[in-house]
Amino acid sequence: MDIKREGVAKRKRIRFIAYGILTLGALGAAGWRVSKLEPAAPTVERATVWIDSVKRGPIVIERKGLGKLAPEEIIVIPSLQDGQVIKVPIKSGQKVTPDTVLMVLTNPDMDLAANDLEWQVKQAQATYADLKVKLQSQRFDQQSAVATAENALKQASLNKDKDEQLFKFQIQTDLNVKLSTANWEQANSRFQTEKQKLDIMKDSIDAQLESAKVQIDKLQAAWERKKQQLKDLTVRAGTDGVVQELTLQVGTHVSAGTVVAKVAQAKLQAELQIAETQAKDILLGQKASIDTRNGIIPAHVVRIDPNVINGTRTVDCKLDGPLPSGAVPDLSVDGTVEIERLADVVYIGRPVFGQPDSSVSLFKLEPDGKGASRVTVKLGRSSVNTIEVVDGLKVGDQVILSDMSAQDQNPRIRLD
Repeated sequence: MDIKREGVAKRKRIRFIAYGILTLGALGAAGWRVSKLEPAAPTVERATVWIDSVKRGPIVIERKGLGKLAPEEIIVIPSLQDGQVIKVPIKSGQKVTPDTVLMVLTNPDMDLAANDLEWQVKQAQATYADLKVKLQSQRFDQQSAVATAENALKQASLNKDKDEQLFKFQIQTDLNVKLSTANWEQANSRFQTEKQKLDIMKDSIDAQLESAKVQIDKLQAAWERKKQQLKDLTVRAGTDGVVQELTLQVGTHVSAGTVVAKVAQAKLQAELQIAETQAKDILLGQKASIDTRNGIIPAHVVRIDPNVINGTRTVDCKLDGPLPSGAVPDLSVDGTVEIERLADVVYIGRPVFGQPDSSVSLFKLEPDGKGASRVTVKLGRSSVNTIEVVDGLKVGDQVILSDMSAQDQNPRIRLD
């Protein structure tokens, strides 16, 4: 009987060892398989991500920027004269016309100089009138002398002719004939001399009167210039527009050339600030639209600033439509410039980190919509809100466009 118990005990030990080996093997196999499993995919709230579908169709390539309305031209109005401000009848922001008075200056020295020139002009005119009378009187005297000399010549000529006739009849002596001839020659010489004096006097009178008149004109011009300077003490707008800047106060001394006001003409344009990387595609003449928050105005590009300031370039757009009510300089606006129209392309919404002509890693949703796997997508031309898909996706695919940088180490995520 003892022999049987030992056999049974031995068989139990063998069976226990076999079970132990099988258990250890199973545990080892299970551990090996567990070690080979990938870590569980992290879960992301579906409501926190932006999901978009890949589409096909036309898109418009645009560039967008913030900006403001600004005058097409600002007229700088300087003071043309020195003076002191005595009146400022207008304020910044008011509309003006060419005759609107912006500022009135005073300059006592200029007033005195103008009065002095006025009296100088009057005195020169009186001197001219007196000189004209004196010269006319001298001319009359010379004309009288010419007439007297002419009469003496005629009388000497008659005496000469008489003596010559008497000499032919031997009634007059040869000596008397010679004396008559000498008297005639003397009278003729005097007449010619007096006549030449009269001719010269005419030229002299004209020259003296012209000289006096030039002096009057000179003083008159100086007086007119001084009167114009006095008028310039009243500073006018000189154009239609709105006063942008008018900072001088009553009592301020102003030097000639000092800017007293800036007037913005009524026409406004949009000045957009567009990122340097996007502004490179903008060309003159391209269509644009300006959103004033009170209406959208068609426009076109007229200037692209070559300078880059804080990563942006200024793009000026001329407005092609009427301004809405309330549109004033410095009004904030949104502007969109149309670069190109693409008729048939595959596209998606623009990813947070998607740049044109680059490759980007996106999460594409799986068919069941419960998970998303990372794929590489090649992007092409971009617009404000959309971008072309060159490779990596097909129409109908859904991708996550949100910032997924927190999942950079995960090839797959689950959507809850």
